Amino acid sequence: MGCYTVIVGQPLCVQPLKTKGTGFQGKEARIPMTRQRRATGSRNSARRTASVPRGYRQRRPQRKKQKRKENYIWLAVGCLVLLLLLFTGGRLVLKSLQAEKTARAYLDMEDPLRGAPPLDVELLTVNPYSRPGTPLEEVKYVAIHYTANPGSTAKNNRDYFEGLKDNHSNEVSSHFVVGLEGEIVQCIPTNEISYATNSRNVDTLSIECCHLDETGKFNEATYQSLVELTAYLCNRFGLDIDHVIRHYDVTGKNCPKYYVEHPEAWEQLKKDISAEMEAKRKELE
Repeated sequence: MGCYTVIVGQPLCVQPLKTKGTGFQGKEARIPMTRQRRATGSRNSARRTASVPRGYRQRRPQRKKQKRKENYIWLAVGCLVLLLLLFTGGRLVLKSLQAEKTARAYLDMEDPLRGAPPLDVELLTVNPYSRPGTPLEEVKYVAIHYTANPGSTAKNNRDYFEGLKDNHSNEVSSHFVVGLEGEIVQCIPTNEISYATNSRNVDTLSIECCHLDETGKFNEATYQSLVELTAYLCNRFGLDIDHVIRHYDVTGKNCPKYYVEHPEAWEQLKKDISAEMEAKRKELE
């Protein structure tokens, strides 16, 4: 016969007292235990429900609403960025097509120098020190320099380049030199490289400019001829104003000095070149 114990302080729970070898468990023991588990489970569920902060169910819809609002904001920002990219890209494409059209117009001319300022063509002798004769496969930039030799003329600088073939003292040259009276001397053909712009020699046309004093500022005659020459070269080779650079932009050298030390003067020079480019384009139409 089985022995039973009663657990005091809990709902009636009759448990059989196991006896070695018997393994007896009565029905009366199992049924109250089931009821006890259900009662305990209900109390635990009540505790969990009680532990949830008040207003939680009200806050959940608010959080969803806030999340949707954030998603709409990000969607609007994304659309604005996309429109900005399309607008910017469209302008760049339009500028590129316009530059290409102008370049083709020059190629179709019997006289490709139409629209160019007066040039004094005095090409250097081919030599390893100033005119190597290396082909310039494609023109991508026009670089502006200053001679760093106050008071010298365009002819003086051209003759210095020519003399390098004999004295071998340096390797330097430029496609063009603009003088103090606005004269322009061409030293190297535009389909050959010059020794002026370091790593950009392979794709850049270079213009040296004379100046009166140590400031490096160009006088009015030099400035105007520089504007006209640069605009002509940009139109002829299909370049926009962003491809007009300083020696400084390639190597960090203080050249052209005045237009490195006075960024606002450089920006004004580019604006003047851009206006000249537009005026020359209209003449070709």
